[in-house]
Amino acid sequence: MSSLNPNGSKEREPYVVSGKGYTAVAINAAAKAGEYIKSRQGTVKELGTKSSARDLVTEVDKGAEQMIRRLVMTHYPDHAFLGEEGVEPGANAVTAALEELKDNEYLWIVDPVDGTTNFVHGFPFYTVSIALAVRGELTVGVIYDPVRDEMFVAEKGKGAYVHGVKTAVSSEAALDDSLIAIGFPPDRQFAQPTNLAAFQNILPKVRGVRAGGSAALHLAYVAAGRVSAYYEAGLSPWDCAAGVLLVKESGGVVTDMRGEPYHIGTRHIVASNGHIHEDILSSLKEAGATGF
Repeated sequence: MSSLNPNGSKEREPYVVSGKGYTAVAINAAAKAGEYIKSRQGTVKELGTKSSARDLVTEVDKGAEQMIRRLVMTHYPDHAFLGEEGVEPGANAVTAALEELKDNEYLWIVDPVDGTTNFVHGFPFYTVSIALAVRGELTVGVIYDPVRDEMFVAEKGKGAYVHGVKTAVSSEAALDDSLIAIGFPPDRQFAQPTNLAAFQNILPKVRGVRAGGSAALHLAYVAAGRVSAYYEAGLSPWDCAAGVLLVKESGGVVTDMRGEPYHIGTRHIVASNGHIHEDILSSLKEAGATGF
């Protein structure tokens, strides 16, 4: 969309999502769920666990997912829905869920509260993540941070935006100048040792490392140029689907930890501004921390 400025040349107008369509539905669902989640901060009554005592789930996670599901299915009752709270914990259960849904043309991939542990402790770094894959290809990605009221939106081929302003990955070309985000999932048998080895190798090479506890929000920050890269082993589709599209539409690169192309089943993620991607992959290989 463009208009003529006083000297007759075209200038870009702010990006506006129309009131209809997949993206508008995703934004509406994320906003309503985010408002509900924020209103429940500090009021959690039922604290449960999934794969371990460190893998938390609350009634807020479940309520937010039900809300998102209802809002999406009201508009698209024939679409498939993959939500974190509807899948048993563990890599095998995730793989089985993806296999069961793989033939659906439209698949919504949702994490109602990415950063549940943060939410439970009152640490303000959690988000709602909603993605739509069409025939296996990520088409819409929305991440909403209710604490900061930041809505990150990406549509395939149309770029990525926050509050209507186009996002772009950072320009750092060397690890020395880069701020890296990482994560440590609750799995202490595989994911934590792998990510710890990766952390120990990369730390001396970069300007700084941050571990905020929300994969989706870290990916949104890569897209917005706030961190140069993010990587983590042991993720699930709902952790990263929306964020992957945000990074790609912001000019970044996303692969698995060996450098292979990302797909919805990819569990070990590297997302970067592109300039330092090969250096990160080399560091992971050197540390024996590719997850494979």
